[in-house]
Amino acid sequence: MAFSADHWAFVFGVLGNIVSFIVFLSPLPTFYTIYKKKTAEGYQSIPYVVALFSSMLWIYYAFLKTNTTLLITINTFGVFIETIYVAFYLFYAPKKSRVQTIKMLSLFVVGGFGAIILVTEFLFKGAIRGQVVGWICLIFSLCVFVAPLGIVRKVIKTKSVEYMPLLLSVFLTLSAVMWFFYGLLLKDINIAAPNILGFIFGILQMILYVIYSKKEKAILKEQKLPEIQKAEVIVKDENMNTNKKFPELTQEQIIDIVRLGLMVCKDKVHVATCPHGTTCEAKVDENVPKLQTVEV
Repeated sequence: MAFSADHWAFVFGVLGNIVSFIVFLSPLPTFYTIYKKKTAEGYQSIPYVVALFSSMLWIYYAFLKTNTTLLITINTFGVFIETIYVAFYLFYAPKKSRVQTIKMLSLFVVGGFGAIILVTEFLFKGAIRGQVVGWICLIFSLCVFVAPLGIVRKVIKTKSVEYMPLLLSVFLTLSAVMWFFYGLLLKDINIAAPNILGFIFGILQMILYVIYSKKEKAILKEQKLPEIQKAEVIVKDENMNTNKKFPELTQEQIIDIVRLGLMVCKDKVHVATCPHGTTCEAKVDENVPKLQTVEV
């Protein structure tokens, strides 16, 4: 039995939901780090506020169209998880970052989304309303897909892929492919068109990752640490006026040498006693060879 376009659209919609679900969960390691540090300092809330606004827009658009249930399901989850992310960020963010996040929420979620609903509900009717909201979603999605260009520029400039996770790029590319075919099979250009750009940028990021990860490994191999030179013991012979190098002595060996030297000196020192049993002077045998100087 051959599948119709609607059946294939359902298949790609389900796959798109699965991949997008993974993409929505990708910031979890970041928020775990914030939780461990007990501060969100150094992190930005813009991606989460924008993702929240995007999900709300697509839900509104999906309610104005037909056969877009799968678009509603994934973006409902998106609104839920992004709201948690933003609330978590606000809890741990410094005062300045918290104020900025609240301003962005007011601008996008309250002001922007509220204005779109009011304008489209009162100025447009029927199918025209759906088209206008679709164009807004299309333009905003294009802006979201263009955002990774900043990361691409940073990778090229620093020649490092540290700031561009490979798995996230792969899943974003797969998500773009699934939603492109979903929109194409439903003959909805507002869903399909932005994902063409998303697919192109996803492929570009993966190519850059392969190129610069190889270069980074090659640079690390070339940067060899200098060999650590072992310490040597130099013994000076005053009679021969020459320096002789010997292997490094252990601490125990040095202690044994010192003890041996003390014993030799003790045997060569003659102590003279006075008639009253008191020590008068000590005579040192001048024939005793001088101890050699040891430098470590």
